[in-house]
Amino acid sequence: MSVALDLTVMYAMHDALRRELAHLDRVTTAADLDPGQVLATAAGWTLFKKALRAHHRAEDDALWPSLRESLTGRPQDLALLEVMEAEHAAINPVIRAIDDAVSDRDPDPLRLGQLSDALTRGLAGHLKHEEEAALPLIQRELTARQWEHFSRVHAQRVDEDAPLLLPWLLDGADELTADRLLARLSAPEYAACTTRWIPAYAALDRWNARVTT
Repeated sequence: MSVALDLTVMYAMHDALRRELAHLDRVTTAADLDPGQVLATAAGWTLFKKALRAHHRAEDDALWPSLRESLTGRPQDLALLEVMEAEHAAINPVIRAIDDAVSDRDPDPLRLGQLSDALTRGLAGHLKHEEEAALPLIQRELTARQWEHFSRVHAQRVDEDAPLLLPWLLDGADELTADRLLARLSAPEYAACTTRWIPAYAALDRWNARVTT
C-alpha cells in the first residue's frame, strides 16, 4: 500500500491479551490459589472474555470480509483468512469449557490447569500467526478506507464496555501506544477515561490476588 496503516490497536490488543493469559496461568498453577474460586469471581477473567469477544467479532465482521474482497483470485492468501477464522472458532469452546469447569460444585484444579494451558497455547499461537502472516498482508493489501471501517467497528465493539476495556487496553502500554489510543477519543471520552475510568480500573483486584486457599 502507498500509505502505511496504523496497526497500533491490533498490537495493543494482542499485548493485553498476552498479559491476561499470563495472569490466568498464574491463577491456575499457583499452589496458594484455588483457581475455581478465583475465576468464579475474577474481574480479570470477565474482562479478558469481553475484550477477546469484541476483538474477534470486529475482525470476523469487518476485517476479514474487507480483506477477502482485496484478495479475489489469490487462493493461497484467501486460505490464510480461512485459517484465521478457524483459529478464532477453536478458541471459543475452550473458554466455554473453562466456564463450565468453574461452575461445577467442586471444580477440579487439574482440569482447569489443562484447559488454561490449552487456551494459552491456542490463543498465543493464533496471535503469533496473525502477526507474522495476516498483519503484513493487511498492511500490503487493505486500503485506508477499509482499515478505517474496521477501526470504527472495533471501537464500537469495545465501546460497549469502554469504562473498563479502555483502561484495560492501556494497562502496561508504552507511551507512544497510549498516546495513539487516547488520541482517538473525543474530548468528553478522554476526560472520562483519564479522570474516572483509569483510576477505577486501577483499584480493581482483577485476578483476586488476595483470594487464597
